[in-house]
Amino acid sequence: MRITVKLPVLGDTTQTGVIDEWLVNVGDYVEENQPLVSVESDKAVVEVPSPVAGTLVEQLVAHEDEIEIGAPICVIDTVVPSDSQS
Repeated sequence: MRITVKLPVLGDTTQTGVIDEWLVNVGDYVEENQPLVSVESDKAVVEVPSPVAGTLVEQLVAHEDEIEIGAPICVIDTVVPSDSQS
């Protein structure tokens, strides 16, 4: 299943954030709660954690993009290929 990750609330009055740095690349496997991207708000730089374990399949925003809270930032595929043989 593919999960679209959205930019979470960064602070009480913050409406937007700027993508500071992607911490994982497309194709990388990520664990739940692993930081995906750092985002700069008007008050701090925060890391956005992955809500699920899976493979990052798409980055929807680029370095230095300014985006609104709640906007989609990436897509994670939670399906893990099986190594078992039938």
